[in-house]
Amino acid sequence: MRALVTRAWPKATQNRLAKLCEATFRDPDTPMSAAEWMEAATQYDAILPTVSDNIPAEFYDAAKGKVRLLANYGVGYNHIDTAAAEAAGIAVTNTPGVLTDCTADLAMGLLLAAARRLGEGERELRAGRWDGWRPTHLIGRKVAGATLGIIGFGRIGQAMAQRAHHGFGMKVVFQNRSRVDPQTADRYGATQMANVAEVAEVSDFLSLHCPGGADTRHLIDAEIFAAMKPGAILINTARGDVVDEDALFAALGTGNLGGAGLDVFQNEPTLDPRFLKHENLVLAPHLGSATDATRAAMGHLAIDNLEAFLSGNTPPNKIV
Repeated sequence: MRALVTRAWPKATQNRLAKLCEATFRDPDTPMSAAEWMEAATQYDAILPTVSDNIPAEFYDAAKGKVRLLANYGVGYNHIDTAAAEAAGIAVTNTPGVLTDCTADLAMGLLLAAARRLGEGERELRAGRWDGWRPTHLIGRKVAGATLGIIGFGRIGQAMAQRAHHGFGMKVVFQNRSRVDPQTADRYGATQMANVAEVAEVSDFLSLHCPGGADTRHLIDAEIFAAMKPGAILINTARGDVVDEDALFAALGTGNLGGAGLDVFQNEPTLDPRFLKHENLVLAPHLGSATDATRAAMGHLAIDNLEAFLSGNTPPNKIV
């Protein structure tokens, strides 16, 4: 079994994989080009990609009969054409669960930073512009007791509700594509609402935890921004394409959107230059799972999937 790891992993996970199969660890640690993907289609039995990989559409037909598994390092897999993979006889796995807490931690951190204008304050300090405490300086939004709207009430959405409700006494409302068991919602003092707009209308903070992909592309659009409370704050640790960025900038321009804490972007790593013009944005470079324990756990889970596949068993996190 020849396996390709497309980006650098934590050392311990690379060492484990090297003992399991003939592993190639790509260097440099940059996104693969389309040409590299087409070459890999004929060279490897398994490829372990990440959410930063852009897999060309032609790859799947070229890989048919050679590549048997795409063991994704990450929970999101909208960068993989699962239908094309399945048609080519390529199994696809991912790494859910292990990044829940750290992603929710970051979402809560972005919420607090945006609400209390920490990014603006740090920039002011570093630039030597702070001239001392005064009653009207960098007035932010109170978090304790505010209403948090959550879009997507899966593992991470519920972990966010846990932090918000039990840590900050926030009222939680949410939208989810399926009905959530009332006992589960009650655990977080949460109320399920019929649609995204209803959640937006009553929320002081709106936090996104839904999957990416065609079904949720631009879910947060001009209509939703218009429905939001004046001055409400958006938090996104889901996927960049869930938010219509043109609509976001329009809402910032009118002042209806009070700010945002964003970890993901529509065309990352390319950042729309308009983001840098708004002081009320807290911007992070896709750090949701970026802790030592979580990144190692993601690697080990990807290897668990590969190991099960090699043994002829169904991988624990098989998608197709």
